[in-house]
Amino acid sequence: MRLAALPLLFAPLLSQAATLSVCSEASPEGFDVVQYNSLTTTNAAADLLMNRLVEFDAAAGKLVPGLAERWEVSADGLHYRFSLRPGVQFHHTDYFTPSRPLNADDVLFSFQRMLDPAHPWHKVAKSGYPHAQSMQLPALIQSITKDGEQQVVFTLNHADATFLATLSMGFASIYSAEYAAQLLQAGTPERLNSAPVGTGPFVFKRFQKDAAVRYSANAEYFAGKPAVDGLVLAITPDANVRLQKLKRGECQIALSPKPLDVQAARQDAALRISETPAFMTAFVGINSQHPPLDKPQVRQAINLAFDKASYLKAVFEDSATPASGPYPPNTWSYAKELPGYPHDPAKAKALLAEAGLANGFKTTIWTRPSGSLLNPNPALGAQLLQADLAKVGIQAEIRVIEWGELIRRAKAGEHDLLFMGWAGDNGDPDNFLTPQFSCASVQSGLNFARYCDPQLDQLITACKATADQAARSALYLKAQTLIQQQALWLPLAHPTAFTLLRSNVQGYRSNPFGRLDLSRVSL
Repeated sequence: MRLAALPLLFAPLLSQAATLSVCSEASPEGFDVVQYNSLTTTNAAADLLMNRLVEFDAAAGKLVPGLAERWEVSADGLHYRFSLRPGVQFHHTDYFTPSRPLNADDVLFSFQRMLDPAHPWHKVAKSGYPHAQSMQLPALIQSITKDGEQQVVFTLNHADATFLATLSMGFASIYSAEYAAQLLQAGTPERLNSAPVGTGPFVFKRFQKDAAVRYSANAEYFAGKPAVDGLVLAITPDANVRLQKLKRGECQIALSPKPLDVQAARQDAALRISETPAFMTAFVGINSQHPPLDKPQVRQAINLAFDKASYLKAVFEDSATPASGPYPPNTWSYAKELPGYPHDPAKAKALLAEAGLANGFKTTIWTRPSGSLLNPNPALGAQLLQADLAKVGIQAEIRVIEWGELIRRAKAGEHDLLFMGWAGDNGDPDNFLTPQFSCASVQSGLNFARYCDPQLDQLITACKATADQAARSALYLKAQTLIQQQALWLPLAHPTAFTLLRSNVQGYRSNPFGRLDLSRVSL
C-alpha cells in the first residue's frame, strides 16, 4: 500500500510547470520590432515571439525554411516565390483570438506597412522603419503579390545578392494582418508595440519596464512546443547582480557577463559556460556631421590617440580581439591585410595641427550606464578614451545616458563620439556596410558616423549587384579601405559571445549574432 502511494505523492512535483529565467541586461524598446534596431529588442520580440519567411542557421551557416517551407528564385534574380508552411497558428492571448492560420495576407501586411507611405499602418511607427529604410527596401522591392492563400511573390527592381539573407533579419518578422485590422478598427494601433502577437515559440504575457518580461510556451508552435512552460527575461542591468542571481538559482541563464565573471564561473561547479566567436564589432562612432569631426584628419587623430591594447586588457580582460575595421575576422570578405591605426599620439597631434586645431578642441563622449557583450565596462572604457584624447589636446566630457534614450538620440545624430556596437544578423558582409555606412542609413539613423559619400554608396550598391563571392570580396576590400582612410569609426574589439548557465540547463547554444533561441532549452 505504501509503495502504491508513491506515484501519487510525486505526481504533483512532476507536473509542476518549469519556468526558465534569463537575466538580461536591458529593457526592450518595445515589441513592434520593425521600429527598432537594438539587439535587446530583437531578442525580446523577434527571437521569442516571431518568425520570418526564412531563418539563418548559424551552426550550419546557411538559410533554412521558416514560415516559408520552400522558395524559388527566377534566373534573372528579380522574382522570389515563397510557399508558406500550412497550418501555422498565431498566438491565442487574452486580447486576441485568431480566426485563421497564417496566410499570404499576413506577409503582405508585414512588408507593405514598411514600404508604402500610403498604407494605413505606415505612420504608426513614429520613428519610421530603420532597418527597412537602411536596407533600401522601398527602392529594391517593386511589388509584393499573393498567388492564392499560401504563396507570395516578391518582385525586385534589380537583382540583389543579399535580399534572401535580409529576410532572415528580425525586422522581417511576420505579423498578423487580422490582429492589426482589429487594432486599427479599435483606434489602438499602438498596442501592436505593447501587446504583441506572433507565431513564435513563446506567447507574450506582460512587461514591466526595467523589471521583467514574462512569456508562456506556445503549445501550438509549428516547430514543436518549447521544452519549458514559462519564460522570464529578468532585466538586470548590473553584470555583478546577474552573476549573483545565477549563483543563487534565481536565473538559469545570464547574458552578457563581464570577462572576470566568465573566469569566476569556470571555477564554480554549479555553473558552465557557452561561448562562440561573435559576429560583432565594438566601436566608437565619430559623428562626421559635427565640426571639427567632419575633418578626416581629426577623425584619424582620434584613432591614433587611443591606446587600444590597454583598452582591450582593461575592459575585455583579453577576451576579445582588436578591431581594425568594421568586419569581424570570421567575415568571408574580411580585409586582414588592411592594418589598423597604431597608437601614435605624436602623429595625432601633428594631424590636429594640420587641421588647424593645434590647441585641440572640446567634444563629448556618449556611453551607456550598464555593461553589455560589446561594452563590458562602459565607465572605464569612456574614461580611458577621455584620458588618451586629453593627452593630444582634445577635452572630452563623458555623458552617461540610459540605453533607450541613448539609441533614440544617437539615431537623431545628437552625439559626437558614441560607444556603440554592431552585430550582423546573417553572416553577409553587407549586413555591416549598408546599415552602418550607406546614405540611406543616415536618414534612418543607423549610420552612427553620419557619413554619406557617393563613392562609398556606389561601392555598397555594386557589392549587392552580383552573386559572385570573389567579385563581391574585391569590392568589399575597396569599401573597407575607404572607411579606414576616412576613419569613420574608432574600431575597438571583436568579442567572444559568452553566456553563463546553471549546470542543469540543456539545449542552449551561444549565437555569433547575439540572437536568442530558447525554444529547445530545458531544465
